Amino acid sequence: MEKEFKRNISLTGNIQFTGLRLKEPMHTAAGFLGVKEALRHGFKEMGIVRSMKALLEMNQEDGFRCPSCAWPVPEHPSKVAEYCENGAKALADEATHEHIGAEFFSKHSVEELSQLSDYELNKLGRIIEPMVLKPGKVHYEPIAWQEAFDLLSDELHQLNDPNEAIFYTSGRSSNEAAYLYGMFARALGTNNMPDCSNMCHESSGVALSETLGIGKGSVTLDDLYGAEVILVVGQNPGTNHPRMLSALEKCKKNGGKVISINPLAETGLANFKNPQNVSDMLGGGQPIADLHLPVRINEDIALAKLILKKLVALDAKNSNVLDHEFIVEYVDGYDELLEDLKRYDYETLQRRIGVSMRKIDKTVRLLAENSKIVICWAMGITQHKNAVECIQEYVNILLLKGAIGKPFAGTCPVRGHSNVQGDRSVGIHHFVNEGLNHRIREHLGFEPPAQRGYDVVEAIHAMHENKAKVFVCLGGNFAMAASDTAYTAKALQNCSLTVQISTKLNRSHLITGKTALLLPTFGRSEKDEKNGSLQFLTMESSTGKVRQSKGLLKPASEHIKSEPEIIALLAHTYFKGKHPMDWKALGADYNLIRSLIDKTVKGFKNTSEQSKGFGYYLPNNVRNRDFRMLPNGMAQLTINTLPDHGLKMNEFLLMTIRSHDQFNTTIYGLNDRYRGVHNERRVVFMNQDDMEQHQLKKLDVVNLHSEYDGIQRTAEQFLVIPYEIPKGNMAAYFPETNLLVPHNHFADKSQTPISKSIKVTVEKI
Repeated sequence: MEKEFKRNISLTGNIQFTGLRLKEPMHTAAGFLGVKEALRHGFKEMGIVRSMKALLEMNQEDGFRCPSCAWPVPEHPSKVAEYCENGAKALADEATHEHIGAEFFSKHSVEELSQLSDYELNKLGRIIEPMVLKPGKVHYEPIAWQEAFDLLSDELHQLNDPNEAIFYTSGRSSNEAAYLYGMFARALGTNNMPDCSNMCHESSGVALSETLGIGKGSVTLDDLYGAEVILVVGQNPGTNHPRMLSALEKCKKNGGKVISINPLAETGLANFKNPQNVSDMLGGGQPIADLHLPVRINEDIALAKLILKKLVALDAKNSNVLDHEFIVEYVDGYDELLEDLKRYDYETLQRRIGVSMRKIDKTVRLLAENSKIVICWAMGITQHKNAVECIQEYVNILLLKGAIGKPFAGTCPVRGHSNVQGDRSVGIHHFVNEGLNHRIREHLGFEPPAQRGYDVVEAIHAMHENKAKVFVCLGGNFAMAASDTAYTAKALQNCSLTVQISTKLNRSHLITGKTALLLPTFGRSEKDEKNGSLQFLTMESSTGKVRQSKGLLKPASEHIKSEPEIIALLAHTYFKGKHPMDWKALGADYNLIRSLIDKTVKGFKNTSEQSKGFGYYLPNNVRNRDFRMLPNGMAQLTINTLPDHGLKMNEFLLMTIRSHDQFNTTIYGLNDRYRGVHNERRVVFMNQDDMEQHQLKKLDVVNLHSEYDGIQRTAEQFLVIPYEIPKGNMAAYFPETNLLVPHNHFADKSQTPISKSIKVTVEKI
């Protein structure tokens, strides 16, 4: 019997230290240094003229949307710099002059490339022609576009069941591409549409849907400007959503207060020098957080309960603290919540939290005296076993204060990728939506599947167990973004075909099925012309506004195609031109796609016109205090329990974090200058007392181990750095530590990974 061929692929690259330099953590975000770093990246990757041309059009009325985060653009953006340092890095990264094609891949095998770090892989440049990795080969080879579509189409036709195919979506794609992609999957016969929301903000969607009736936030950008109190929970806006700091600065200048709740004190919330403001740049900047509560990892429910108990106690003395009129008219579960709070005492909750009662009392006073309250959060609370309950306990605070459905108040889950919310809005989801299915039958003329599909966790398991054979990725770096890297890699390698629609090389292009396709696509900043007509795309921001995006740069190659065109031509090939949807026409004219979106997707209306300029908001029931779709037609207070991690004596809780030189799994550089870490990523942040207790010194080399269900996982060779982090807690960068996250441990209801509360031990080597 012939032995099965296996490629010798490294999941981590060649593990080695890169020359760590430690400095004091910075106390001010952005400023001249931020501008310098933004321009340095742009000039190096794109050249001065091309860089400045693109930066001046990014996030402008007739320009293109930033390819990084989903933070909304203000109604009157700065004409000079409506972008942040990370946005400039993202632009430089996708519009780089560095290109790779057939000649490059003929010289470098996938085995050789897998020895490179994620940073080194990203630096290789844009992929400029379609490539195929054939069975038994270790070199990608060029392939004609139509041959690639035929190959993928043939593989799909050979499946025994449409549910053996999986269609994953990254949040980078446009509404138009995501819509076509989702409709192709349904036309094929499957709802197997896992997406990056499953790995990050799915907990927000579940928590908000159950309590408020919509899986999105309720605030607009203007609401943050006028808020009296903003809670920033489990979030590092200075690195991950830097333009948010401008909104927080406006809030502060309007008299608002900002409270940071996070195990780490992050620079962006300490002090901010706004690059759009000359006086800020020349002066001392603007302190952002009035209070920082360094809550222990995953003790947010305890903190929220303590705040609620104290608010209820104050209300007993002065009935103006809670909004009783709002509670009576709009809220269900008030008496049950009061009974639950009686089960806990102040001291026990405070000990769990690890924050002084003085700081908690200051927080309670601010919340008691004000009603225009916004709570923002990110992945610091969405990636725990009890993530849904964490979010719902914070929603309880808003509901008792009546801080929902009125100006300058509400929920603000801050999404990561630039169109992750839009992807979900236009139909990228694994569950069955009967209303959408009805409109598909009516307007698109085919019968969509009625069976629930796989989310990310289920998709990985299905591939691992050989129940799924074809895996298609619309953007992203699935192998490194998902939890349990080794398990995920094995799952991908079990496939007969893996397909990546991408701009640049990443490790997911090296960890492949028996056959692999690499289909290069446009970047957000690139001009997209079809039949002499300039096309535009649309995206949805974190606050639910849909806006146009129109690229202006010459594409990296004449041999790449846009995402909508790739999907449309694939569908045209698969159906041999015989389908109720005219796929080929849709790929050539995006107005046709938007007309179908308007007909089939709830809330979208006249999108080609309304998305011009600064766009339009999709409907949001919470803004109108409309809870009719919930039990009793009321917003729901929830009863949530405290977590029990069952930590052993020598175990820590580890949270994965980003460095300042990365966005999601894309590594722009090796510096994390706000935290004082330079030229190194293999570091672990520890409390000094914990280090002494475990006989560790600064820069000792350690391995990190996690053990779940009798299986030990190891992340090798990390340098220990003393840092201000709560005792018993640790932090390290992802994706380097994703291999510690077990694939079968995830958030209840939402199934997001437990990447922010991993039980680990430390082994000195």
